[in-house]
Amino acid sequence: MARVLITSGPTRQYLDPVRYLTNASSGKMGRALCQAALHRGHDVTVVTGPVCLQYPRQARVIPVVSTEEMLEAASGAFDQADLLIGAAAPCDYRPKRVESEKIAKTGEPLHLVLEETPDIVATLGARKRPEQFVVGFALETDDHRFRALVKAERKSCDLMVLNRPAAMNADDNDVEVLHPDGRVLRRLAGRKEQVADGIWEVIERELFAVE
Repeated sequence: MARVLITSGPTRQYLDPVRYLTNASSGKMGRALCQAALHRGHDVTVVTGPVCLQYPRQARVIPVVSTEEMLEAASGAFDQADLLIGAAAPCDYRPKRVESEKIAKTGEPLHLVLEETPDIVATLGARKRPEQFVVGFALETDDHRFRALVKAERKSCDLMVLNRPAAMNADDNDVEVLHPDGRVLRRLAGRKEQVADGIWEVIERELFAVE
């Protein structure tokens, strides 16, 4: 049995008390990976952004809102984990200034200054111990495999799952599981539950040496 940490869902970066930046991630892939891990007898902790779904009750679930909160929660759980699966889609940018009052309409363009949020998988991957593993997700719109492999190296990932924008808030997914050396270990398509099961087969074979 492995101790598995999964990040899942989107995050929100507030502009003012009522408006925020986010994306269309639903948490469905993270939930499917959680279900597959539990089915295999693993111990699972899920750090999740705001989603409209329920995770399996056998998992420990830590709800968060912002990318910074997700990093803090995941960082706290990472030291006890054997494997991190970064299936979340954290918001990559945050406003440099968050207004304390609702921004009023003026009839003029609104100029926002954005800065990057911390990269959760890269931050945790940089401090992983030799006995820990990291599996990342890369959602790309062009130069798909090249960009995913660059991310795998930058984030110290042992495997990278490449998917497409069509996966966002969808019931199906179409992925490639990549080794950092560029090999395509498996192509998977279908319901996210089926895809998650296939991803776990690769994880157990490649990382845990389970036949």
